[in-house]
Amino acid sequence: MYKLYYYPGNANLAPHMLLEEIGAPYELVLLDRAKNAHKAPEYMRLNPHGRIPTLVDGDLVLYETAAICMHLADRHPEAKLAPELGSEARAHFYKWMVYLTNTVQSEMIVYFYPDRWGGDGACAATVKRNAEAHLGSMFDVIEQNLVESGPYLLGQRFTAADLLLLMLARWSRGFERPARVRPRLGRLLERLATRPAIKRAFAGEDIAAPFY
Repeated sequence: MYKLYYYPGNANLAPHMLLEEIGAPYELVLLDRAKNAHKAPEYMRLNPHGRIPTLVDGDLVLYETAAICMHLADRHPEAKLAPELGSEARAHFYKWMVYLTNTVQSEMIVYFYPDRWGGDGACAATVKRNAEAHLGSMFDVIEQNLVESGPYLLGQRFTAADLLLLMLARWSRGFERPARVRPRLGRLLERLATRPAIKRAFAGEDIAAPFY
């Protein structure tokens, strides 16, 4: 049985949705961020960065959201959440997984923790504002891809990349121009939110609407 360390709505949401789509047995282990449980020594032995999530798969301990998602997709090919190895579609799958985690998610960290780059006060506010603008451009790129090849990131095929996108789009819900206002992206998010597995994951983390 898998074990996923989580905190509601954090970066664990994508692998949590993936586990529900796969239908494999798993255990959720809550890390109370309000009590700094993710910095406790026993958790730091699993994840030396003290970040969420971490997946335990037997003797394998894995962190980094995109890596967890790709591992689960590979472990359960019957779920068809990633294209076939060596295919052109698989290459595009890698592209979107890396883009979402390395470009979009990285900029989200700047947005939510601007003091790390700008200190307190006006500088942090400027960093946050600029990060939101950069993220808007990134969601525009995703929107254009959906216009050209949608309805999913990989065209007609639903994959783990769409789950990672949903998680990140949800984090933009407080933006002046959130991800959902883009027509194709908004329709994709609406479509994803109706999937039973995704509903179960949101319920499992006690996340209430609005979901994105």
